[in-house]
Formats: sequence, C-alpha cells, structure tokens
Amino acid sequence: MGCASSIHISDRVVYHSGKESEDSHSPQQTNTTQHQGNPTTLTEVQFGPMKLFKDPLQVLLVFAKEDSQSNGFCWACEKAGFRFSLARTVESARECFVEKHFLSFIILSFNFNNMPDREEASVMPLINAGFNRRYVENANMMACYNELLQLEHGEVRAQFKLRAGNALFTALEQSQEAIEITSEDQVIQYVNPAYESIMGYQQGELIGKEIIEVPKSEKNKPDLLETINSCIRKGKEWQGIYYAKKKNGDSIQQNVKITPVIGQGGKIRHYVSINRPLNDNNKSEKPSERVQAESQTDIQSSKHKDRRKGSLDVRSTTSRGSDGSSQRRHSSMARIHSMTIEAPITKVINIINAAQESSPMPVAEALDRVLEILRTTELYSPQLGTKDEDPHTNDLVGGLMTDGLRRLSGNEYIFSTKQPHHIPSHLTTPLSLNDIPPRIAQTMENEDSWDFDIFNLEAATMKRPLTYLGLKIFSRFGVCEFLNCPEATLRSWLQVIEANYHSTNSYHNSSHAADVLHATAYFLCKERVKQSLDPIDEVAALIAATVHDVDHPGRTNSFLCNAGSELAILYNDTAVLESHHAALAFQITTRDDKCNIFKNIERNEYRTLRQAIIDMVLATEMTKHFEHVNKFVNSINKPLAALEENGESVKSVLTSPENRILVKRMLIKCADISNPCRPQELCIEWAGRISEEYFAQTDEEKRQGLPVVMPVFDRNTCSIPKSQISFIDYFITDMFDAWDAFADLPNLMQHLDNNFKYWKGLDERKLHSLRPPPE
Repeated sequence: MGCASSIHISDRVVYHSGKESEDSHSPQQTNTTQHQGNPTTLTEVQFGPMKLFKDPLQVLLVFAKEDSQSNGFCWACEKAGFRFSLARTVESARECFVEKHFLSFIILSFNFNNMPDREEASVMPLINAGFNRRYVENANMMACYNELLQLEHGEVRAQFKLRAGNALFTALEQSQEAIEITSEDQVIQYVNPAYESIMGYQQGELIGKEIIEVPKSEKNKPDLLETINSCIRKGKEWQGIYYAKKKNGDSIQQNVKITPVIGQGGKIRHYVSINRPLNDNNKSEKPSERVQAESQTDIQSSKHKDRRKGSLDVRSTTSRGSDGSSQRRHSSMARIHSMTIEAPITKVINIINAAQESSPMPVAEALDRVLEILRTTELYSPQLGTKDEDPHTNDLVGGLMTDGLRRLSGNEYIFSTKQPHHIPSHLTTPLSLNDIPPRIAQTMENEDSWDFDIFNLEAATMKRPLTYLGLKIFSRFGVCEFLNCPEATLRSWLQVIEANYHSTNSYHNSSHAADVLHATAYFLCKERVKQSLDPIDEVAALIAATVHDVDHPGRTNSFLCNAGSELAILYNDTAVLESHHAALAFQITTRDDKCNIFKNIERNEYRTLRQAIIDMVLATEMTKHFEHVNKFVNSINKPLAALEENGESVKSVLTSPENRILVKRMLIKCADISNPCRPQELCIEWAGRISEEYFAQTDEEKRQGLPVVMPVFDRNTCSIPKSQISFIDYFITDMFDAWDAFADLPNLMQHLDNNFKYWKGLDERKLHSLRPPPE
C-alpha cells in the first residue's frame, strides 16, 4: 500500500500514524486534544533473523464534530492502547501532523453506497489523489477497533519492516565482499559497490541482465555451471572456487557462496551470491617489507646468540641444483634452525644441517633430500604409486586417511547433528547379570575366547549385544567396584550408549562396538599388556571400546567433510567422527545421574580417566594409523627386544607414562579393525557388512552430486576380495605383526594368514563376491 503524498481531508478522515518524534510535544491548541491510551510497552517485531522493537502506535483523528463515528474510533484507540490526538479543524490537524512527524497512513470514511453513479464509486481517483485505504463508514465500535488492529498489523508493521530494511541495504553497500542478488530466473537485481569495484562494472551495466549475458571465464571446468545450477535449484547452498571475468577481460579467482532465498510456498524467489577474491598474500607482500622483516628477525636472533651452546652458522647446499653448485641456503633457514626453543624435529634438522658442512657434495645432496622428507607434515603416511597400480588400495587408503578436502567440489550436504537418544521404554526393564535370559547367557559362555561369535549374541539379543556383553565383561574386570557405581547405573549407561548406536548401519552399529569391547577385554588379559597397564587404564580401555563409534552415521570423515556437514564444521574437518564419539559419550554419561558411571569417583581420578578415554577414541582415526604403529614399534618393540636380548629388566619400558599411552592406543586400534584376524566365517560376515556400508556411501554421493571418495566401492563393479586384500596388506599385516610381537597372539596370526589366503583364492578365480559360487 502506497503512502499519501500530502494530507487530504474530507468529511471524516482518520490519519493513522506511527512513531512520535522523541523531542516533539504536541501543541496545546483549542482545536486539538491529546489523549493517552492504555499504558503500552515496546512491541517485538520479527523481520527475518532481525528482532525489531516498535514504539506504541499513535493515531490522529480528524472530526469536525463529535458523533458516533468519532466516539467509535476514540473508544477503539483506548481499547487498543494507542495514543491518539483528536483535531476539529483542517488547520489544527495539519499542524499536529507536521509537528509529530506522522506517517501518512490514512483511513478515509466515506459512504460510497450513496453515490448514484457506479463509476464515481471507484476508489481509483482517491488512490491517485494520495489516499491509501478505503473505510466505509461504520459507527460500530468493534468495527472501528478491528480496523485499527488491521492497520497496526498490516500497513504499519510493513512500513516499519521496510525502514529496518534500510539498515540491511546499508550493510550490503558497506560490505567489502562482492554481493550480487538475482531473481529466481537469474536476472540481476542488485550488485553492491564492492562488486562494481572488483569486477569493473557499473550497476547500470548489470541490473536487468540475465547472468548468462555476462561474459564467463574460460578457466572454469566445463561442467561447473551445470553443477552449480543443479545444486542451487534444489534449494541448497553452493560454495566453491569460481573464475569470474572482469569487464576488462581479466579472469579473477573467487571463493563463491550462492544461497537460494526461499519465499512463500517454499518457492525460490532470489539467489544471493557472495564473492571473495582469492589473493596471493605472498605476491602482494612488498619486497621492501620482506627485507625489513628479515633484518629485524636477524637483530632479534643475535640478541640470544650468546645463550646458545655450540651455536652454528648453519649452511648447506641447495637441493639438487641443476648446475651442481654449492650455493648456500637463505639466511632465514639459519635463523629457523638456531632458535632457542627447539622441538626434537628441529634438533634433528640442525644436526643434519651441521653434518652437511663437512660432507662431500653427494652426501650433502642426499641429506638435502632427507630434510625435504622431514619437513612434510605426513611423516608416517606411506606414499602410494599411481592409481593404475592398485585402485583398490588407493581408494581405500584415500577414503580412510584423508579428510576429503582434496576432492572437495563445493556441493554441500547437511548431515545434521542430532540430540542424543534417550533409553527406549522397552529397554528400561530391570536387568542384571542374574536376570540375563538363559539362551542369551548360553551364547556368552565363551566370551573370554578369541573365537567368540558376536553374531550369535546379536541374534539372541535382537541387535542389543552391547548391553549384555558389557554387563558381563565389566563385571569380570570389576569396573563397578573401581568406579564405585551400582550395577543398575552401569546397566542404564550401557543401555543408553547402545541406544545411540544406529541399528540401521550395516557395520558401525552396536554389534561392532560389542565386538571391539570383546577384543579389548581379550587383549587386556595378555600378560605383557597386564604388566604395562594400571587398573585405571583397563577401565578406560573398556569404556573407550564401548563408546568409540557412538552415533556413527555410517559415512566416513571424507564424506562428512565433502558434504559440509554440521559435524565437519563443528570440528573443523579434523577427526570429525572420533571427536564427536568422544564428546557425545561424555555428554550422554554426565547429563543424568541414573547413568552417570563417573558420579562417585574423585575429581582428579575422573580427569585422568576422561583424558585416557578421549585419547583412545581419537586414536581410532585412520589418518594417524602409521604414526601410532611406528611410534609403538620404535618406542616399545625395539627397546624391549634389545633389553630381552641382553637379559635386562623390561619394566621401565613397559610402565613409563608415555609408553602406557602408546600401548592403549595400539590396543584399541587392533581391537577396532581386528576383523581379518577373526575366524573365517566371522571375517567374511564383517567384510560383507563394511562393503555394504561403503556401497551405500557411494550411492549417496552419486545421488547428492558429491565427490565419490572411494570409486571402487560401486556395488555393481566392486571386487570385495581385492578390497580385503588391500586392507590387510596396507593396514593389518604390519600392525598385527607388531602387536603379536608385544602381546603374543599366535591364534590371531593364524586366522589372519588363513583369511588372506581365502581372499587371494577368490581373487585368483576373478570372483568379486564374498563367497565362491556353490559347487
């Protein structure tokens, strides 16, 4: 509804106003009367994400004399709590209107039914004159009241929101990021000054044009536009790298986020594009600034030179120079390697740099290559060959050991974090070791054996093996006594933890958690492990095994990072799932005394236990796999072998705090991926389940237009034997060789050998399935 351009007065006119000026006071005139309605407070008005506060409404009533219509509106204002002024003359109305800065929302009272000519009854001449609302005269007080309420909730609030919109446009105009708003048909409706400055266009050259009319850079991938459009037309936000073409023809690389704006009925009404140029900070830095920064660093370094013992002027040859010359390294390298605060790796690099001083050229160049390797952040990650050599290994390792960012396409798939599940009502029945049904107790008779069949327990418990097995194993290790918690609390805790595992996952469900708990308990009984760990370590290991995959969504970290999930955003694309498992486990445990197994232990003991549990859960992240295995071998296996060879005591190696941590990490890692070391039928079942979960992820990635993290896990083409062979070769063999050398596990190694031969046999027959076809 438009605003009147001037004040119009007829027989009876009601001027409907908004906020009164803060410093204005109505003149006391004989023809103008001030009235205060009921006391009112600021009104909250929601405008998108903004919360606005509106002053009480004011109304100017203009009536030449008192009558039923005049009285009706006065009563309506009082009932609604609106302030109002009553004017008797046109002049006093005009003065009051100007003085109070009334907004020109107008109600015109006029009985059109009395007009003889239908054409003259049209409201268009009145609208053209500036009136914006027709009101048919009605002295009924409720009619007047309803009319005021409609104005308040209609025109007044609409105008109020529009005024607030000015602040939003001011923000857009001042933003340093280039912002473009288009219609649902991708016609440009707005660009801000930053957009004009960056792209070189003026608003008039763009507004009203379709995006396809604006020149595009040839540097974009051919299918990028199609990818973007298919994403945003579904109402999803797209973010990624895009090359835009400036007016002068140059291409500019931008980080672009395009957000669909949904209107009434769920229909897309606009697209908002926010573009940020990707600048090369190194290129933009002035040479003079770099020289100045370096010279100041030299001065600071020289101040501390006398505090370092045996400080060297570090020099070395350049790395494999084309002319073989012995050029000296830049002085900044000398400063880096002569820092007063040194980490072990910098000490190693310093020693190598010093050794290069007196080394022949071939040795110096070889040490250069060593330094290059040491400077990488992935010291423990083996480097793969080309994809053609073994795509199964490449895809499997890439999927498990990367965060997915190298494959990021910019599409976003929101995988929401959910509230923890409470214990389902059918699980709250009393349950203790003495109450376990006989058929379930029978399936757990050999739970201390490595050949224990978790799938029998899964079937007997209707997919609730974790609660039952947990009760038995925790009782065997005296966990309740250590934590000083009743068995009922432990039971409730196990039930609520199991309720937060997804039974719909084929692999990462509570049966997998129960299997890992069983393996953990088995390893804790090994003599060498018992010599290394304290009771608090054992309790931490059992709890960590129980919760290590709680609320697992059945997708890998790479998937969540590529999809822009809420969990990935929350944990900065770093150990996303493992961080979530650990955090949720403590949230579930401590929120309710009925399942808080930590409630009765001393604070410092709780802190120690909590840190140990978190460390073990995080150790199951596969990106650190080789780091954990290598540290275990070099810090424990090798020193133990040397001490035993010389007949010396091994206690110091086994019980040092650092090595206890390494033992616990290795223990839960081996328990977590011990499937290839299980009896053959169990190994085959687990292989089928993990393959199905990876197949489901690939299906989801294709549906959502996300990067396919592990392309070989296509249910139509995948060779399960090849994937298992790659997994054993790459992750299992070395780790279990090291763990066997420590804990003495000949039965596991025999199963591993048998299972590897089984998968090899299927592969040699070019079979892709879990089992050979029936004879």
